[in-house]
Amino acid sequence: MASNKAREDERAGAEIMYGDEACYRQSVELLEELGFPRGVLPLKNLEECGRIRETGFVWMKQKAPYEHFFDGTNTLVSYATEVTAYVEKFKMKKMTGIKSKQILLWVPIVEMSMEGPASKKIHFKTPVGIGRSFPITAFMTEEEKHKYLEKGNK
Repeated sequence: MASNKAREDERAGAEIMYGDEACYRQSVELLEELGFPRGVLPLKNLEECGRIRETGFVWMKQKAPYEHFFDGTNTLVSYATEVTAYVEKFKMKKMTGIKSKQILLWVPIVEMSMEGPASKKIHFKTPVGIGRSFPITAFMTEEEKHKYLEKGNK
């Protein structure tokens, strides 16, 4: 019960959307506003998403956990039923609900960041601060990749 009260307090004053279509639109707008490619959070069957602009707290709830294989990084990533983060331009931190399979272990991902609008890589960190970087193009939709390559970024 105490954790539900804390969750309600944390989400007080939030902009909340319900339904797959509305949540998908909001998640795409959020990623674009933050400077990330659309494909970096490929969540499915969203039921609820919310954002508190003052604190940067966001959450997205799916009907069921989802695993996605990123061809561009050769990585399997697991998304829990609920994914949360604190966001700011070019950064998502204190992330929950995301794990990456590394060799035989599932490793939590707690931060994702880029150095700026011209960044060609996205950096991912684990709770112990160890991280990896991947090309931004590995997370772009085909449309984004086409526009990116047209601009002369290789």
